[in-house]
Parts: sequence; C-alpha cells; structure tokens
Amino acid sequence: MSDNTPPQQQPSGLPAALGAYTIWGILPVYIMLFSSVPPVEFVGWRIIWTLPLCLIIVAFRRQFGEIARAFAAPRMMLALLASAILIAINWFVYTWAIMQNQVYAASLGYYLNPLLNVLLGTLLLGERLSKLQWLAVAIAALAVAILSAGAITTLWISLTLAMSFGLYGVVRKQLDVGALPGLTIETMILVPVAVGIVLWYGFTPEGSAFGRDLQVSGLLVISGVVTAVPLLLFAIAARRMPYSTLGFIQFLAPTLVFLQGLFIFGQQLRTVQLGSFLLIWTAIAIFVADLLWRTRKARLARA
Repeated sequence: MSDNTPPQQQPSGLPAALGAYTIWGILPVYIMLFSSVPPVEFVGWRIIWTLPLCLIIVAFRRQFGEIARAFAAPRMMLALLASAILIAINWFVYTWAIMQNQVYAASLGYYLNPLLNVLLGTLLLGERLSKLQWLAVAIAALAVAILSAGAITTLWISLTLAMSFGLYGVVRKQLDVGALPGLTIETMILVPVAVGIVLWYGFTPEGSAFGRDLQVSGLLVISGVVTAVPLLLFAIAARRMPYSTLGFIQFLAPTLVFLQGLFIFGQQLRTVQLGSFLLIWTAIAIFVADLLWRTRKARLARA
C-alpha cells in the first residue's frame, strides 16, 4: 500500500507512532553498549548499515520508481538534503549526549519537541494555536529560561534536539514522497560522508570500531535496523496524523528516557533540571487537556 493513498483511505498512523516513540524511548540502553566507540564513528556506522536495509525493503515493495521520480525533481532533492542534514545533526547530538551521561538534557529536548511542533505548525504550516496552547508554549519557554540560567552547559543539547527533529518533521510532512523512499534517499545523501568518517577512524591508531570486537561489530550492524525502523514508522505516522496529535504521542519517548536516567543510569537530578521538568510537565498537561477538549467538542459537533 502506498503512503500517498488519499487520507480517507489511509489506515491509522497511531500504531506506527507508538512503535517509533517506544523504540526511541529505549534507545539510550542500546547506545550505552557503545561506550568504547566515538559518537561520530557510531553515527557513521548507523548511516552505512541503514542503507542496505532500506534498499532491501524498497526492492520488496517495488518502490524504486518513486525514488527515481524524487531524484528527477530538483526541489524535492533539495528538501531531502535539508531533512538529511537535520536528522544527521539530531543523531549525532543525541548519541553524544547519551554517551556523555547527559540523559536528562536529551530527555528534556524531546519533551520540548511536541510543544515546538505546535509552534512550528503555526509559523510554517499555517495552523492556529488556541489560548491554552499559547499558554503551554509560554510555560515551556519559561522552563528553557530557567534551564539557561542554571544549566547553560546542557541547554544547547535540549534545544538542538528539539529544533532539529521538529524541523525534520515539518520538512518530511510537506514532501510528496513515501516514507521509505524518502528515508532511503536521505541515507544515500549521508552515506558518502559516513564512509569518509569510518575510513578516517580506520586509519587512526585505535582503528575502526567495526571488526575490533565481535559483539560490538554485531551491534553496529543492528544499528541499521534500530535507525531505519523507527524513522520509517515516524515518517508513516507524520503523513497520516495531524502534526499536533503526533506531537502529543511523542511524550512517550522522553518519559522512557527520563525514567532510564533516574532508575537505570542513576543520574542525579539537579534542582534546576527538576524545576524545568515540572514546568514542561505542566505545559504538557495544559496542552493535552486542550487537545482532549477540542477533540470532544469536534466529535459532539459532528454528532
């Protein structure tokens, strides 16, 4: 089934969204297995091992024609270049943050992202915010201000993750290309850089991480699956669901990350971080309450 099916004929994007955010939510546990691998090299291998998996699935679904049409459209290729750069930035910053034990900063970035999605929808997609949604955005801005005052060294992590993934979703939502062909092209764009990265590390005295240890090498191969599957699910969900609703479901991932930082990695939660989280959770509660109220109102209007 094509992802370009008219909206009324499309299946729900909810299962895809839940699957994507659950995988992203437990990703820190997987990344921590690569503590001996430099973050840049790890991201390089993620990109390299993602491409073969994408090509296999594209061949199975017979979607090479869609990829060819995208390559023949210069404006679409420019947009996919932009989305590829955005997701590469997101991958690197997230990997670096987890490996540097900045789990809370990574979690906060993805708590901010749904609220940023609402704001981006207003500024870039012509969507309108309710008064309560503006209040939620204002409270989130206050949380960022507090974090900048007391934890300026980690604020850039949260903001970079939120902005890069928020803009990535906006770009992909507006492209007339299927989820899998789009991801495949993004990976093709990034592969030359990724190959250069892993070759450079291969010529260093430490050598390449791949081939040094059987377990690490096997886990690096699996990184293609860990990378491609949730992104594919997200792209499917983004094309089938309202962006604001998709942002609400995203709260699942940072919650899982936050709980891992607290209970698995045993990281200390500083007062300024706790204050920022409390404000973000308040903003989320307002946002969710407004969303549920508007959904109920719309349902009653149709009845």
